[in-house]
Amino acid sequence: MAWYRLTQFYEEFNTYNEIYDSFVEMGLQENLLKGIYAYGLEKPSLVHQRGIVPLCKGLDVIQQSLSGTTVTLACGVLQRLDYGSMECQALVLVPTRDLAQETEKVIGALGQWLSVKAHACLGGTSVREHKQILSSSTQVIVATPSRALDMLRTRALCPDNVRMLVLDEADEILAGGLKNQIYDIIQLLPAKIQFGVFSTTMSNEALELCRKCMNKPMKVIVPKDEELEGFTVKQFHVKAEDEELKFEKLCDLFDTMVVTQNIIFVNARRKVESLAEKISGRGYTVSASHGGMDQHARDVAVQDLRSGSSRVLVTTDIRGANAVQVPVVINYDLPTQPVQYLRHVRRSGQPGGIGVAISFVARADERVLSDIQRFCNTQLAKLPSDVADLL
Repeated sequence: MAWYRLTQFYEEFNTYNEIYDSFVEMGLQENLLKGIYAYGLEKPSLVHQRGIVPLCKGLDVIQQSLSGTTVTLACGVLQRLDYGSMECQALVLVPTRDLAQETEKVIGALGQWLSVKAHACLGGTSVREHKQILSSSTQVIVATPSRALDMLRTRALCPDNVRMLVLDEADEILAGGLKNQIYDIIQLLPAKIQFGVFSTTMSNEALELCRKCMNKPMKVIVPKDEELEGFTVKQFHVKAEDEELKFEKLCDLFDTMVVTQNIIFVNARRKVESLAEKISGRGYTVSASHGGMDQHARDVAVQDLRSGSSRVLVTTDIRGANAVQVPVVINYDLPTQPVQYLRHVRRSGQPGGIGVAISFVARADERVLSDIQRFCNTQLAKLPSDVADLL
């Protein structure tokens, strides 16, 4: 697949070219600026420089970037809200429960001096609880598509005052077979609405959605090469042809590296608990997290890693826990998509130290490995024998 190739269809959209070097230049509300600085953002990233202002201007926006979408969309939403109204005015759709919770937290943190009321509506949680919260005034709803559609159909969420619809990680939403749900949601919302679509890549499905539902959209393209500058994680690969050999090599790494914390990524939920059990059997403290687990259990697993109660976290993904950084990330299974690989390895690295990412590669993974190296503009070197000296 040719990553970041703009199709002729994509060229139909106009490009927003203005770049802002500071948050002050963006003309944001004073209380929003206070929230941004309190969140620890002193200077806008490449993504923020390009993507925040067109949303604040009320434009329909298509943004393609590797990262930074949550803060970008949060700033746009917070700037556009009418704080004299306690009705729901913005609906943010995300592919996972973890990302919904993270997005709600970011909106709340950035909007703490605006007294914004935001709520994450998640599958697997009480519908009655959501209805009670929504009835007590909520200005921003963050939800997975299935839960948002359910809330709209039952009128638990009144669409009459919604003025803004945002899709984050749109390609993942649409790839999950949720395209029809998105169109159904749009049909239940007011005809005139501001639309934002954020994605790392733009599939034909995402572009078709933009063409059908947006009004004179502006595209915001953040150059991938520029985003990857300064990315200092040391990346290596280890050849492992079968599961037994892979596990033995993992144990060798544990014996060699003196590391207090590391995250191990696998591709299947069923594998999370089985691998965690095997690691525990070797005498290591380990916690586990995957999308099929209760959200509280997932939060506890991440907290155990953060606090040092466990040395290892085995997981499929932890996007919602954006503060978790560890010295070493191990892709026990090589991710099938380069974007997912980059998301994993960005969990590596802590203040004062360079992160290390190690990926196990079987013969069947060679094509994916080549795609990853091309996408990340790097080579995954063979893991050296003196791996302990890397840390």
